[in-house]
Amino acid sequence: MIGIDVGGANLKVVTESGSAIQYCPLWKGAPIVDLLRPFAGDQAAVVMSGELADSFVSKEEGIRFIVEQVRSVFPGARFYGTDGQFHSGPTPVLAAANWLASAVWLGRTDPHSVLLDIGSTTTDIIPLADPKGLYGLTDLSRLQEGYLLYTGMLRTTVPAIIHAVEVHGRRTPVASEHFAQSGDVHLVLGHIGPGDYTTETPDGGPATREGALRRLARVVCADLGELGEPTTTSIAEQVWHVQRRMVTEAVNAVLRRFHARDVLVAGIGASTFAPILGAEDLSVRMGPLADTLPAHAVRQLALDGEGR
Repeated sequence: MIGIDVGGANLKVVTESGSAIQYCPLWKGAPIVDLLRPFAGDQAAVVMSGELADSFVSKEEGIRFIVEQVRSVFPGARFYGTDGQFHSGPTPVLAAANWLASAVWLGRTDPHSVLLDIGSTTTDIIPLADPKGLYGLTDLSRLQEGYLLYTGMLRTTVPAIIHAVEVHGRRTPVASEHFAQSGDVHLVLGHIGPGDYTTETPDGGPATREGALRRLARVVCADLGELGEPTTTSIAEQVWHVQRRMVTEAVNAVLRRFHARDVLVAGIGASTFAPILGAEDLSVRMGPLADTLPAHAVRQLALDGEGR
């Protein structure tokens, strides 16, 4: 039995011996079958969120595509839905159920906590007190409830986070272009290393600190030689200040709403946000599996016979 999480940007796989994360942009027709073939077998427990990729005309089409791709490698694959059940074929409840698998599995041991799972693209904020009370939630309803933020550590464009920055003492609007993204911000500030920058860069350039600084300078229609490193680093700090506030305010709102005591943090942003929130970094408890939490969780649920 292996666990699989098919996201829009990444494919995550958990086996008995470890875990793997592959960059797999579905909007480019990513080769799911080729990436899964090294793990080929009969049994797999699967969750997804990649059905929202804009290469599909509808979620229904995306779900059907993902199910067909996975079942071509794992004929006996079962797919976990937002109804808390496993399914053998495409059905609307499979859309964006990966967060629920994490909630149900962690809710067994940490019912008084809130899970913050911050990845490359999105941030899930999940109360663990009553996972069954979360059944049926869609991404639309989670956005409305404050359980989903469309901001992440790598792929969020700078103008999606901040509309203006201070440059040389003056308020300066940022260009609404994909010149730079959150991965550039976090690389410049040392929150991630070049090896963690697993997505494409906006300009196709290197995932280095200098490359990230060049991209960040462009968000105010300048270049690095024009601004200099200190000023450009200041832009990164201003973007980070807004993103950090966005996430922490959302987490605190869920904590208050559910009278929760603790925060657990998973995903690529765990080591960055755990100290800020006074939270437990799940990578200390789980090791690399914390970066593939939904895939690990859905595997455990299947092994334990839940949602049959």
